[in-house]
Amino acid sequence: MPLGKRGLKRSPSSSSSTTSTTVTTIAFIALCVLGVWMLTGKTFSPPKINTTTSDSGFSFSDEPETLKATEKNEHTVFEDNPGVLPIDAIQTGDPNQTHYTITNDKGSGGSDKQDEGNASSAGDDDSKMSDEQKVKKIIEEQKKQNEVDTQMSEDKTLIENQQFFVFDNNAKSSTEEMIKQQLRENAGNQTLNANDPENHISDEDKRRSTEKHQEQHVQQKEETPFHSFSDQIVPYLQPPPQQEVQVSDSPKSENVTQETEQENTEETEGKRAKEHKLTNSNSGVSETWNPDGGNTGSSPKESLESRKSWSTQASQSQNEKERRKDESEGDEGNGNIDGYTWRLCNETTGPDFIPCLDNTKAIQQLRTTAHYEHRERHCPEEGPVCLVPLPEGYKVPIPWPKSRDKIWYRNVPHPMLAEVKGHQNWVRVTGEIITFPGGGTQFIHGALHYIDFIQQAVPKIAWGKYTRVSLDVGCGVASFGGYLFERDVLTMSFAPKDEHDAQIQFALERGIPAISAVMGTKRLQFPSNVFDLVHCARCRVPWHIDGGKLLLELNRVLRPGGYFVWSATPVYQKLGEDVEIWNAMSNLTVSMCWELVTIKMDKLNSAGFAIYRKPTTNECYEKRNQMTPPMCQNEEDPNAAWYVPLQACVHRVPVDKAERGSQWPEAWPHRLQRPPYWLNSSQMGIYGRPAPQDFTRDYKHWRYVVSTSYMSGLGINWSNVRNVMDMRAVYGGFAAALKDLQVWVMNVVNVNSPDTLPIIYERGLFGIYHDWCESFSTYPRSYDLLHADHLFSQLKNRCKLVPVMAEVDRIIRPGGKLIVRDEPSAVTEVENFLKSLHWEILFAFSKDQEGVLSAQKGNWRPDTYQPSS
Repeated sequence: MPLGKRGLKRSPSSSSSTTSTTVTTIAFIALCVLGVWMLTGKTFSPPKINTTTSDSGFSFSDEPETLKATEKNEHTVFEDNPGVLPIDAIQTGDPNQTHYTITNDKGSGGSDKQDEGNASSAGDDDSKMSDEQKVKKIIEEQKKQNEVDTQMSEDKTLIENQQFFVFDNNAKSSTEEMIKQQLRENAGNQTLNANDPENHISDEDKRRSTEKHQEQHVQQKEETPFHSFSDQIVPYLQPPPQQEVQVSDSPKSENVTQETEQENTEETEGKRAKEHKLTNSNSGVSETWNPDGGNTGSSPKESLESRKSWSTQASQSQNEKERRKDESEGDEGNGNIDGYTWRLCNETTGPDFIPCLDNTKAIQQLRTTAHYEHRERHCPEEGPVCLVPLPEGYKVPIPWPKSRDKIWYRNVPHPMLAEVKGHQNWVRVTGEIITFPGGGTQFIHGALHYIDFIQQAVPKIAWGKYTRVSLDVGCGVASFGGYLFERDVLTMSFAPKDEHDAQIQFALERGIPAISAVMGTKRLQFPSNVFDLVHCARCRVPWHIDGGKLLLELNRVLRPGGYFVWSATPVYQKLGEDVEIWNAMSNLTVSMCWELVTIKMDKLNSAGFAIYRKPTTNECYEKRNQMTPPMCQNEEDPNAAWYVPLQACVHRVPVDKAERGSQWPEAWPHRLQRPPYWLNSSQMGIYGRPAPQDFTRDYKHWRYVVSTSYMSGLGINWSNVRNVMDMRAVYGGFAAALKDLQVWVMNVVNVNSPDTLPIIYERGLFGIYHDWCESFSTYPRSYDLLHADHLFSQLKNRCKLVPVMAEVDRIIRPGGKLIVRDEPSAVTEVENFLKSLHWEILFAFSKDQEGVLSAQKGNWRPDTYQPSS
């Protein structure tokens, strides 16, 4: 039969062949449809094109490349698309495990033989296609491959740009859900195969996506700092809930404790999902914020119920000065200080202005000054809102311990004290430097010799162990307290602002604790029975006058069993006036039942001292022949100290074993971290727990915060910090946490707060009562750092913040720091004030109900003075 000719009839064999061909064709078409569906399906990865050149000049794939996956606990890597695990990797089995089944290239069951068979069938079918059909098919496959490659590349970029955190294997499921959600949202802008159930996003998925997006938006809004320091965020840290922090003086033990705390933070999956890792890019500090911690996840909040268990100075002090309340709703109270103009104080005292001690108007109205009334506090009705000018040539103070021996003359330019007391080795001026040889009126040849001589006279004084907290009356430039630091003793030094110009300012500039105060007509601002030892070296106090009121005030603040060291000329001189004073003093101390322990002469200094001891029982009082001075009435509160007049009476000694003052505190430093014996478990603590537990928790709280956040996260160089004030101290936990630093802390307990100051003294620290609606009794530029924990939010309800901020600016040194922890609104308001004062904001952060701020004072002063009143 000629080529190309066909017969009209078909043989049986020919019919059979035709049927076979038809079946093959149908199978081929089915395989093609299946192949196209496999290529476009979401659960299948496209074959990688192996570039083999055909006769037509086009590249096509001979067979798909096998997709590899790993089942290790790490991101799966694809040969043709390195990156994190895509959404097509379906987690199977236990959700807490990291085993994944990859369904991209194996079909539903996935075997290599099946893939090879499909490829072979496709190759056979391709051989029956014309060259034009092959080219068309290859173009379509290449186009689809490019679309898939583009999509996968975009997905990879999206995943790499996500800022989420994976904490451990158990949290990966939630992480994958985040990735899937982001990919679904991204794919919404691309063309999806609506007929593919794997690619179709249901209405339920859309609803969940919207809800999740809203939750993330709300969470992001809550975590947004109120200050634009997103690259410097270090949150306020607290110990995880229901977790005990081991207290140890060993740095190694403390590090181990912190590691244990971080491990305990990840106890449950729910907590881990809510934790966020935030890092300060400047300091390198990485810390975890636990928002579910309750009282441990934010600053401890004062319990309202605790007010029933604690008295305050305001209630204890019967003659407490009536506080004014701010009823106005002006811009100052709302923190809106736009347009507020600061001016310099127009006072005759210039750079040394102390508002409550330099109130000339009030002093001029006094009826008498015979009892040093003019040296006491007379605060103006409205706190000053002006700024104190800087001394000309002011320099950054010399750091401790060098400052104990020398300071810059320009910082305290008062040469008169050097002229008056130069022969007694108090102060010397040499060029730009003022030096302190370490002497005093009674210890010209050095304070350390004098201090050691006292202990030799009475070994039980045991500096730094038995005697930890002392009071130095009429301290001069406070060399006695300055050198007692070497014996591990804290000394509260005070003297009046009198003709001995700026002696307290000298002390503070040296880095020695001191306040401006006087033994006048009112009680000292301390609780009863708190000082281990009281010292007076030529303090010029007439102890014996007015029925012994002044010495009886020392008796009030001296701990039962404590010592009084009186170093004065009546002890060792026989001049007429000295003998008269000695006799009067002897009669008074006997009637007060003080024991004269010893009288010693120091031949080196040609001076002597007498040492008395306060009784520990009331037996002597009951056996006195004459009841002078009389015993104080039972209703007389010995702890009332805020503007309370002195009375010539003796307070009974506590004898009940459960009463404060009946026992001597533990030896230092054990007393620092242990609750006082007299804290009753039946009494509610400030933060709502039994008082001893509250004390311990507060101590752990501040140790944790200081070590993990304050030391490196607030932009503070602690080597330049010496004088510190805690403006709202509660138990003194902040000061206790700074024990190992070369700093001292003035703990302030507010008069309207629970009276916890006795606890602070019991643990070997010191402090004072104060009302921050008035100015503090100290010179300008006294402190290197102020710490205010939830203070300003409370003050806003009692007085204006403008004078408070002016006072903060007054008492802190240029270059000094302020740390504020408070409600976010209060922190924001303080921040606005500080900006108006040209302070540098070092750090600001807000989360939930807690805000943290750290700022540094500069040298800025306004150019204009306030008008004269």
